[in-house]
Parts: sequence; C-alpha cells; structure tokens
Amino acid sequence: MNTTTPLYACLRVREFAAQAVVRQRPELREQPVAVLVGVAPLQLVAALNLAARHAGAARGMTRAEAESIPGLTLLERSAAAEASARLALLECAAWFTPFVEECRGLAACSPAAGNRIVASPIDALFVLDIAGTGTLFGEPRKLAAELLARMQAVGLRASVAVSASVPVARSVARAQRERIAVVEQGREAEALARLPLTVLELNDQQASTFADWGIHTLGELATLPEHALVARVGQQGRELRRLALGTASHLFVPLEEDLALEERMEFEEPVELLDSLLFVLRVQLERLMARAAAHLLTLAELTVTLGLEGGAAHERVVRPAVASNDLALWMKLVQLDLAAHPPQAAIVSLTLAAETGDRARVQLGLFATQTPEPGKLDVTLARLRALVGEECVGAAELEDAYRPDGFRMTPFRLQQGKTRRDVEPELEQDAEREAAPRAASRMLRPPVPVRMTLNDGVPAGFIFRGAHYGVERAYGPWIASGEWWNPELWAVQQWDVVARGATRELLFCSLSFYPLDKTWQMDALYD
Repeated sequence: MNTTTPLYACLRVREFAAQAVVRQRPELREQPVAVLVGVAPLQLVAALNLAARHAGAARGMTRAEAESIPGLTLLERSAAAEASARLALLECAAWFTPFVEECRGLAACSPAAGNRIVASPIDALFVLDIAGTGTLFGEPRKLAAELLARMQAVGLRASVAVSASVPVARSVARAQRERIAVVEQGREAEALARLPLTVLELNDQQASTFADWGIHTLGELATLPEHALVARVGQQGRELRRLALGTASHLFVPLEEDLALEERMEFEEPVELLDSLLFVLRVQLERLMARAAAHLLTLAELTVTLGLEGGAAHERVVRPAVASNDLALWMKLVQLDLAAHPPQAAIVSLTLAAETGDRARVQLGLFATQTPEPGKLDVTLARLRALVGEECVGAAELEDAYRPDGFRMTPFRLQQGKTRRDVEPELEQDAEREAAPRAASRMLRPPVPVRMTLNDGVPAGFIFRGAHYGVERAYGPWIASGEWWNPELWAVQQWDVVARGATRELLFCSLSFYPLDKTWQMDALYD
C-alpha cells in the first residue's frame, strides 16, 4: 500500500473578533479599530487591529482609556459578524482539503485588565490536513501563499504554519510573525526551541511555577528531566515536555460543515436611505459570489432580510430566471425590488442568504439567431413588476379549478438543458396547429358589462360600448357552477352569439350571464 507522509497547515487569523467586524466595514480596513466587550460603561478592549496597536491601544484597556487615543474607532463585538467570517474562512480552507479541524485559540490576558480574560479566544485557529495535495497545489509554501490570497479576497488577513505534526504547526502558528512558516520534518524541536511558553495552554499555576523556575521558552522546558518534571507538575508535565520537543501526538477530528452562504451586518446607526444600504449590500454580495465561485457555483436565489427598528423584519426574495454571478445584474434586481417594496422603518441590520445553482450553459445552433441575454430579461421583468405589481407579471398557468378561465401568474423561468431531440416533437405539434383552420378568440380583460334584452330567455339584443346590436343567432346556454365550499359561490351561463349592428356589420362574440347578481358580460370577440 502507498502511504502518504502526514502534513498539516495551521491557519491563524490574529485578532479574529476585530477582523470580523472590520471585514464588514471596508472603509475602516486601514484605520485604527478596537473591539469592546462588556456592559457600558465598564467595557474593555477585547481585540484590535495592527493600526490600533501602533496608535497606542492595548488589549484590556477600559473604554475611557481607549477614547483618549486620537483617531481610534471603537466598535461592539458582533457574534453575527464572527459567525459570517468563520463560514468564509472554512470555505477558503475547503478549496484545498475537505479535512479541516478547528482549534481553540489563546485567551487574551493583560496586566491592564488585572489578568482577567477579556476575550476568549482572540485568534481563530484551523488545522488543514494537506497530505497528498502536492500534485494539485505544489509545494507547501506555494499552497500556503494561495490559501492566504483566498483569505485576503474574503476580507481576512492570516498566517500559515506547515508541519508534519499538528501540535508543532499549532505552536508555530501561535508565535510566528511572518505570514508563512514551514517546519521541515525532523527539525521540529529546533523550530520550537525559541518559542515562548505562552504558545502552550498553561493554567495560572503552571505559568507561575515555570516563571519561578526561570523557564520562558519551549527549548528550556524541553531540557528539564521528565521524571523530575512529572514529580513537581504532575502528569500534565509529561505532555507539556512532549509538546516542547515536538513529539506530542494528536487525534485529528475534522469538522463536518454544510455550505451556507450567508452574510450579516449590524449597523451602529439606523439606515434610512436606500443608496446607503445598497453601498453596504454590494460589498456583502461580492463576498457571497466569491464564496460561491470557489465551489464552481452561481447564485440562484437571494434572500434579503432587513432588521428594522422596533424588532420587526422586512424580508425580500430575489430570484432571476437564470442563476448568475453577474454583480451588476443582482444589484439592479435588488435595487428595483427594494424600491418597489421599501421597508417601513429605519434599518438596523442586514442579512443576505443565498441559494446556489449550477453555472448557466447555453449552446446555440450554427444558424440560430442570437437571443437576448437572460439578465436583461430579468431587469425588464423587475421594472414591469415595479410598475404594475408582482401579481400581473409572469407566466400564466391554468388552475385546476371549475371556475371558467381560472389561472394564476407564476414566476417566469427559462427552461435549460433541452436538446434538439427534445424540441423537435414540440416544433412538429406547433406546425400542425398552425396548418389547421381555426378562429381567433380575443379575450376581454376585464370583461365588459352589457345591457341585454331577452326573448323567451334567449338573447335578442344588447348594448355594447354604446352601440346597439341585434342578435341574429344564439347558441347556448352552456351552464356551469361549482365550488360550493367557497364562500364566493359562482354560476355562469355562456352564450355564443352572432349579432348585427346599426351599420350592418357582424359581431361574433361570447356572452355570459351570472344568475347570482343578474348581470351580463362580454367575455370575448371572435375574428
């Protein structure tokens, strides 16, 4: 049997809470930003970006101390933003391997906070099993560079450590300063020797004991005798020494995550203008498309949920005829839909959830004429819905009911995937119908009321659109009624009539009498 050498890549996103919030505010990406936790006014800085660190901010600061730093933007920690960023991170990792394990990040302690944990974890750590991926993505350093590029595309900055051991890759990732670190097999102890003890998950008692002994690095910990260490620290000392030597074992447990394309953002101030909302929505939509494209999928349906002041929610579903990743098309469809159905209050949050579809594939015949783009058709239909209402635009579908001329409007859909062999029978039937003699019936929408004169219950004359017609021949009645279970009972008597007007022109028409309200209506005209 062929055996594959184990190889793991530990992906670390520093200050994950801060990056998740800034990810939804691209205009703050290069600005100093700090994330607060706790209840005002007793709030503490839980995470911050590099610009905030250079400005003088530190983890564990109080809100009052952070507000004294010029140019520092303070944001609340958002669980929704972190969940969205986590999904995006997992999708980037899934591009390279289906086996991804989530590790617990290090807790944030600071003397300014009195050694209290103010955000746990402050980093996001994920381990990828990349054994055997060399033929697809090249050497580990090249794979790591491509992984970081994909992370950058979804708005996250990360670093990667590669090793044949999960504990080694995790320890190096927690301490590394460069973006990519590759530990060669057999040199794990050498790579770990210079790392501080803070990369290990030590409790307060262990950290205090090692500090009293003057042990500050993993190399110093590895030189301690195992028996003496176990006698003073306990059985956990043996595992800590193995971690320092790079010989610790690890049971890899991959995650089982389903693809869920969702982006959520909460606004600091309520948004009332549609243009301001669309600016933020465009950024979220771009990320959804990038995540779908990573799985070779397109967006088929988009659910826009707007959280309103007062706790209400305004939800709209946008569904084009063909799945697409055309950003301009989606933005126009969403804009027209929200303009036709505006929210009734200021917006405090935005959630986008997408359903995916296969990429559209259209193959034309050699001599077939070019058809309009489906996207242009979608925009045209959206404009029509905004003008006349959604219930008046679509494809007519007959209802399975007894009521005459009963139909409903359904969303328009393009039928894809039909071959010439599938279409030929339909073309032959259309040709036969066109060759057969037939009379055209022009339905009147809505039916036109008429004043009828009867002779022994048979139509004798009527007034239609201000003109008088005398009935020469009448066929009927055809009587129908039904839906006795419906509170709106109906009954109808239909007549086909040949009438002559005052100027001797003939009129071929279909008339209906409704016994329930004693009214006559003109339903259709025959050519």
